[in-house]
Amino acid sequence: MPTVSTRAAEDSIEKLAQDPRCVRALDWIERNTAWLTDQQIHISEIPAPEFNEAARGQYLKKLFESSGLKVHVDKLGNVIAERPGAETQSVVLLVAHLDTVFPAGTDVKVKRDSSRLIGPGISDNAAGLAALVGLAKALDASHIRTGKTIVLAGSVGEEGEGNLRGVRALIDTYKSRLATVIAVDGASTDHVTVQGIASRRFEVTVTGPGGHSWSDFGAPNAITALSRGIVKFSAIRLPDEPRSSYNFGVIDGGTSVNSIPARASVKIDLRSEDEAALDRIEAQLRDAMQAGAKEEMSAGQASRASGAPVEVSFKLLGARPAGKIAEDAPLLETIRNVEQYLGNRSRYEHSSTDANIPLSMGIPAVAVGGGGRGSGSHTVTEWYDPVGRELGLKRLLLISLGVAGVQP
Repeated sequence: MPTVSTRAAEDSIEKLAQDPRCVRALDWIERNTAWLTDQQIHISEIPAPEFNEAARGQYLKKLFESSGLKVHVDKLGNVIAERPGAETQSVVLLVAHLDTVFPAGTDVKVKRDSSRLIGPGISDNAAGLAALVGLAKALDASHIRTGKTIVLAGSVGEEGEGNLRGVRALIDTYKSRLATVIAVDGASTDHVTVQGIASRRFEVTVTGPGGHSWSDFGAPNAITALSRGIVKFSAIRLPDEPRSSYNFGVIDGGTSVNSIPARASVKIDLRSEDEAALDRIEAQLRDAMQAGAKEEMSAGQASRASGAPVEVSFKLLGARPAGKIAEDAPLLETIRNVEQYLGNRSRYEHSSTDANIPLSMGIPAVAVGGGGRGSGSHTVTEWYDPVGRELGLKRLLLISLGVAGVQP
């Protein structure tokens, strides 16, 4: 049986949704989902490889400005739109990342298959950016004045080697003014990310003497040494609890088919729900790669060949801290009450998003989807289905107003 305070909170969301100003915002969402899908397609078709998000950011800036918001682009490329509230010293930040994992030259043309839209980045994160645009437009239509200031931002550097540099800068900009952070990432309304997964990304480089494939046969091979290390590490069983993972994502080396490579490198992503577990996995990676180099030096022909030794070096490409929102946080209570009102049921998930940074600093934060359905993230066959996207937008609107507060 719900407590008096729980019933009061649920009633407050229902009362909010029935406010004539909020009704106008909800009505805008109902009437404009097709327009918003068109904007999502346009956003997705503007290439935004990591470290090159500027063109997409400029389009987002225009959309924010058309919603009556004051917008600027910071020195990193974050697009920041502010909607002042009565309390300018208290900020609710909603952020969606601009960048994609796809390199320059990728065909980002969106194709249709029935109701599905297919294209790299169409869901991750064109769906999140479109949701922010929809929220901006709905708020503009409502003429609601909030208690807290609402900031909408398109962030750079969330994917790949960006190391969350965009959201780090945003957090640094607003600092103690931040009351809540909501990352809008992807489409799904069936989960809420409440815990940020720790991750570390490395480039491991192996160097050796190199040489001619015939006359220097037997010299240590940097690619072979690297491969030995990869195989050794891949044979290690990671713990089921805490959940952990790794991925060898990019490998590079050599100069020609008939040259013994003097250099080879691999980029690897390590993740865990627990920082201490991540420490152990990193140590295992370092041991495995060193063992692979040593094995290459002592193996077969290489053991009889002269030349420089095989050496291994590690370069940290990025580190994302872990963090978790308190189970009794008012933000989660607001989300539960909004979902109760809308008839939506979501589960709690752990993931790596822009929310990692505020969570690691004790700032209440979550990551949610913008609405609709999608799958195939980080592949060129990624898809998005806008059917039901209004549920995600309504959820985002009511959560935002619930935590920001509405002025009479």
